This record gives sequence, structure tokens and C-alpha cells, in this order.
Amino acid sequence: MKNNNLAKGLTKDRLIESVGTESAGSRPRPSIFDKVVEYERVKQMREADIYPYFKALESSQEPEVLCGGREMIMLSSNNYLGLTSHPKVVEAAIKATREYGTGCAGSRFMNGTLDLHEELEARLAKFFSKQAAIVFPTGFQANLGAIAALVGKGDIVIIDRLNHACIYDGCRLSYGQTRKFNHNDMEDLHRVLKEHQGRRMLIVVDGVFSMEGDIAPLPEITQLADEFGAAVMVDDAHGIGVLGKHGAGTTQHFGVEDKVDIIMGTYSKSMATIGGCLAGDAETMDYLKHNARPLIFSASLPAANTASALAALDIIENEPERRERLWSNADHLRNGLIELGFNTLNTQSTVVPVYVGDDMLALRFWRKLFDAGLFVTPVIHPGVAKDAALIRTSVMASHKPEHLDKALDIFASVGREFGLINNS
Repeated sequence: MKNNNLAKGLTKDRLIESVGTESAGSRPRPSIFDKVVEYERVKQMREADIYPYFKALESSQEPEVLCGGREMIMLSSNNYLGLTSHPKVVEAAIKATREYGTGCAGSRFMNGTLDLHEELEARLAKFFSKQAAIVFPTGFQANLGAIAALVGKGDIVIIDRLNHACIYDGCRLSYGQTRKFNHNDMEDLHRVLKEHQGRRMLIVVDGVFSMEGDIAPLPEITQLADEFGAAVMVDDAHGIGVLGKHGAGTTQHFGVEDKVDIIMGTYSKSMATIGGCLAGDAETMDYLKHNARPLIFSASLPAANTASALAALDIIENEPERRERLWSNADHLRNGLIELGFNTLNTQSTVVPVYVGDDMLALRFWRKLFDAGLFVTPVIHPGVAKDAALIRTSVMASHKPEHLDKALDIFASVGREFGLINNS
């Protein structure tokens, strides 16, 4: 341990406690806090004034937000349909809080199941064209619970390399073996399936990939799964409310609802609150209700969030024009960025990435965009592969064309300054 530990934030007493009593000239004992003391990356970003995270908002998730006392264009929110401040959603939360209180004071398994939970589960099952659904406290926990409970010793869970972190964590919690295939590469998926044919296999993919904005080719995935006897689970966090004739996500978009065994959803994007769900056949959902540890051992979703999700679901089903505006805005932004000369990768959704490459360049680019009044998010390694840093943007149905035009003007100005587009 270095001599500058005190300057890095460890108090003298804590330092002594962490290394123990030593004789002269002896080596310090290793401490669990060594990694804390030696962690330099965030410190370096802060010193260079390019630290982009935990920016506190002082307003709701609207097309324009207040941050640090400044009005900014929000181009980094997952509030795709603009429902987080919709009067019906807000009123549903207030009414449920008055009737049920602020929390459930227990897990779903024990005393924490409300009739609102059961109502939402019935609605979600119908929405996803499945027999049953389960309400979880978060989407992250839904993925952890499903994968860890279903994938046991001797089983194989097969995942896309660009899947969300919670899928990776679910795999780590399971007792099975994890195998990865190259992003959206069906030949590579075929190779992995063939290597493990005859084993119990679960394929898990994102429906919409949250950083790159592209979509999993579910028809091809489900065809391969059928060929090799594998089950399929789709994390559709960024597809719900966005894709599909009625907004039910990527499975509905491709018409493969009956080919996908389990759909995971979250309410923290289009459904305007927090919480998660699983949907599938009744027998599997009943098994998971009794074996998914994040459900059994976590306090259940509060009534306010459950009622908000129900209200948001009403709007998704009855106001398709919101989805039409959302896609119009996504096209506007994506086409504008491409015309300027930016690389938006292979996005097929309302997530519109701007490829940069180098991590430090992406952070400096973000800083200039932020200073110019644009709230966006830089994504650097390990959030993406090395040398694949990007600026993640996303649109909402509530954006007006003038918001997007102003954002494009800022991208044009700053992009030319950094040499990311031509100066012409």
C-alpha cells in the first residue's frame, strides 16, 4: 500500500485498521480496501472536468430539463412515450398511495402481494400474449430471478455478447455454464448450439440493445432454438411500448410471441415508473414464483408504482399515436445525424448512438455537448468494447421538432470542432 493513502481518503484510524499492526520493514497486510484506494479512473475524469455521471436533475423527465440551474435539452432519457409526468399516471400513483400506503412491508411471497399486483399480472399476460406474468420490484431482479432459477448444474445459458449487465449477473448467479455468441451473429449462435446439443439450453438476448440501438433477429434465433431444442428468453426492456403493432415489443414486432418462451419487461422505460415482470406459460411462471430468489426475498413493488404501470399500460394500448410520434422523432434525429456525417451504427430503434471510438475523445466530446446545453450520455469501456466509445442519445414522443433541430445544431457545431464530421 502506498504512503499517500491518507491523501486518498483513508483516515489514519481506518488505515491502521486495514493493514494491522506491523513490525519495522514488514510488508503491509493486504486489505479489502486496496482496490478502493488504488482506483484512479474516476479521479482522473474529475480532475480533467470530464466526469459525466450522477448529474442531478431538478425537474421531471421532459424534453427540456433543469440541471445545475440550467435549462437543457434532454436527449438521454428512456421515457420513450413521455409518460412519467402524464396526469393519468401521476394521479394513479397518488390515489394508490392514499389507499395502500407507501410500501408493502414484505415480499410477494409473504405479506406483500396486493390485488393491484395480481391485476397488473393479468393485464401483462394478455398484453404479451402469454398465459401468466409475475410482477417484480425491478427488471434487473426479474432477469436475475429467472436465469438463476431455471439454469442449474449441467445446463447451458447462451447469451449475446452485448447483452445487458443484468443478464450477465443472472448467469453468474446460476449453477449452469455460460456460453457467448458474437453480437447478432446467427452462424456463431448455430456453432454454440451445435457444440452443446443434447444439453438443456436457454438462449437469452436483449430485444433492443440499449447502447447500439439494434434489434435481435428473433425469427432466426427462435428457428435455431427449435432446431436444437433450446428455450428462448427475451429481455425487452427497450422494446415495450416502442415496437409491435400494439406496443408489446420485439416479439410482437416479429410475430414470434408463441416462439419465445419467456419475456422480461421493465416499467422504467415506456411504462414510466420502476418495476419489472416476467411473462410465459402458467406452469413456468408458477415455478418461478416459488423459486426466484429476488422475488421471494425482496420487498414487493409499492402500490404507487404498480398503479402507475397499469395507467401507463392503458395509454400504450389506447394511444398508438404516441408511438407514431416517437418513431417520427427517432427518424428525424437519426437522419439528421447521418446527414451531418456522424456514424449512428446499425440502430433500428429509438436509441440513436453516435460512434466516437476513443474513450477520452468521447468524454471530451460529451463535455462540450453538455456545456452547450445538451443532456446526453457518453458510453465508454467496459460499457462498450474497447475503442468503441459512443454518445448514447434517445428520443421521446414528447420531443418537438424544434428540440431535435436545436440538438442537431449543437452536434454539428461541436462535431466540427472535434473533427468528427467535415467542416463543410
